[in-house]
Amino acid sequence: MKKYLLKTTGILLALVACVSFTVSTHKTNNGKGEWVSLFDGKSLNGWHGFNKTGTVTNWAIEDGALVCLGAAADAHGGDIVTNAAYDNFELKWEWKITKEGNSGVMYHVVEGEKYKAPYETGPEYQMIDDIDFPQKLEEWQKTGADYAMNLTNEKKKLKPVGEWNTSKIIFNKGHVEHWLNGEKVVEFKAWDAKWLKEKQEGKWKDYPDYGLAKKGLIALQDHGHKAYFKNIMIKVL
Repeated sequence: MKKYLLKTTGILLALVACVSFTVSTHKTNNGKGEWVSLFDGKSLNGWHGFNKTGTVTNWAIEDGALVCLGAAADAHGGDIVTNAAYDNFELKWEWKITKEGNSGVMYHVVEGEKYKAPYETGPEYQMIDDIDFPQKLEEWQKTGADYAMNLTNEKKKLKPVGEWNTSKIIFNKGHVEHWLNGEKVVEFKAWDAKWLKEKQEGKWKDYPDYGLAKKGLIALQDHGHKAYFKNIMIKVL
């Protein structure tokens, strides 16, 4: 009887171990809850030009940073996007811009012939020279803002031009947070009545698909100014 029990127990333990391994392996392959790098520090692997398939020439790698060379004449034609699409996520990155610079990070971006730029569909975490930008900036245009929708709060602390900032976007089932240098500076709910009212009455009233996608690409903006990105990481929620 003892031998039978020991043998049965051994089989059960083996089955449990096998199941545990399968679950663990599945979790690793799925990537949910794990930080994944979107930039390897040496190439544009995993990225392509928005609505393009050719070689990207307006972005480069300098000292381990992904650099926008500022080749675009305006906010069209120079953005790059991830090959993969994401729905709920936590995205973090480090960045800096040059004097009078302007850039941004967008998410839930949709490609297609009807769109000429990522901002037509993707909400933007704004990155700009708040102090010396040559035109007057509205509060909704300043760094950290949910561009043209939600302003930053009093916790915002932006580092001087040329110094590295750390930023983070959290999007989880419509709950959105913007973080800047360790402080939560924006928080809002996408798609609720307040959000829809702001969209219909503001800058995006003529862009019917803005912010509506539940899943899409991550975009880095070329707004005609040089900008630097590194340690770009994403975690699927």
